[in-house]
Amino acid sequence: MKVIVIGCTHAGTAAVTGMATLYPQAEITVYEKNDNISFLSCGIALNIGGVVKDAESLFYSSPEQLEELGVKTNMLHEVLSIDTQAKTVKVRDIIKDEIKIDTYDKLVVTTGSWPIIPKLDGMDLDNIMLCKNYAHAKAIIERAKQAQRIVVVGAGYIGIELVEAFEQLGKQVTVIDNTPRVLYKYLDREYTDLVEEAMKQHHIELALNQTVTGFQGNNGKVNRVITTTGEYEADLVIMCIGFRPNTELLAGQVDQLSNGAIIVDDYMRTSCLDVFAAGDSCAVRYNPTNQHAYIPLATNAVRMGTLVARNLIEPRVRYMGTQGTSGIKIFDLNIASTGMTEQAAIDAGLIVKSITIDDHYRPEFMPTYEKALLKVVYEEANGRIVGAQVLSKMDLTQSINTLSVCIQNHMTMDELAFVDFFFQPHYNKPWNLLNQAGLQAYNPQHRDSKATMA
Repeated sequence: MKVIVIGCTHAGTAAVTGMATLYPQAEITVYEKNDNISFLSCGIALNIGGVVKDAESLFYSSPEQLEELGVKTNMLHEVLSIDTQAKTVKVRDIIKDEIKIDTYDKLVVTTGSWPIIPKLDGMDLDNIMLCKNYAHAKAIIERAKQAQRIVVVGAGYIGIELVEAFEQLGKQVTVIDNTPRVLYKYLDREYTDLVEEAMKQHHIELALNQTVTGFQGNNGKVNRVITTTGEYEADLVIMCIGFRPNTELLAGQVDQLSNGAIIVDDYMRTSCLDVFAAGDSCAVRYNPTNQHAYIPLATNAVRMGTLVARNLIEPRVRYMGTQGTSGIKIFDLNIASTGMTEQAAIDAGLIVKSITIDDHYRPEFMPTYEKALLKVVYEEANGRIVGAQVLSKMDLTQSINTLSVCIQNHMTMDELAFVDFFFQPHYNKPWNLLNQAGLQAYNPQHRDSKATMA
């Protein structure tokens, strides 16, 4: 069996490692247009801020390790086209500038994503940068040494983490976003208000509810960002406005979402025979809505890549979907979320209610105790949990992993009320925060309605 894998970051590395272990007789060939694999881009901000001293430590595999597994690893090789009917790929050796045609029995497309690059006046000025890969990380660190005024465009996870890193370096930082709040997709207002207050206390300028329209420069270098409502001086600009799937190679050959994300079934199979896909190039089944959605996360990618290997010969292990569970630490705030925010649920047409618990995480008789803010969003009709968020100066983020499992298993709030959680004064109260949320929303009819649905 001859397997070709295109792209080798999280999903690709997981797929290749699994296939090499499960099918030692298979001929596995990797084509990767970069000179490295498995870079954890989520660590870029930590590297910039000095928490992670060496960017090299953000790699968890290497071409040499894959070679040791018997995988033929071709770095700096760009796949130019795929013919799914003939089962061939056209590949260019970037160093030698040579082109060849290779054949496959099974094709695994793990081409990932790339930052969205808007077409704006002045976009070609120097010191306007992207933040995605190892090369970007090195370049940003180097340019930041000479920059004092840094503008980050995009107030999602990556943008906010970079803002914090630059502030810790003593830079004058501005964050611009076209939404009314930072972390708008991940958190509701009661959470983003706290995050924004912490950012203001660190003298970070928030330029929200406005859109970048262009850039101005001097001697070829950017020095000003222009938006719909203002102008901001900048020596360095980092663009973090989102990602798009890298799927042009399969355009018109497999089913895709409108943004190009490849639609796969629960066994990572595309609509084309013997073509699998995983990671940021794909749409995933989003459990809160049971619809396909584009949610580029390393966790999704690793799971999907692992499932490709398990299901390469026949469908064996079913994908359980995702809740888009994620976490972030901003200054001294530990934050995590899963599923839908209340606003996202309303926007999706769901009729929902929410419970917010604002309480100390452990008993007040303990020497210290921090406040915790927990919010759980659920459907009004049947109590089904569709989302949750937590914030505290204590690390309570694992509670969101628990609620992720609840969403995945279609649990209701009345069930959450009586789940068996331990009590120990060092860690929590007799009624766990999650139990408290369930108790406040408890409605026996929710259990009856779930039984009826079953």
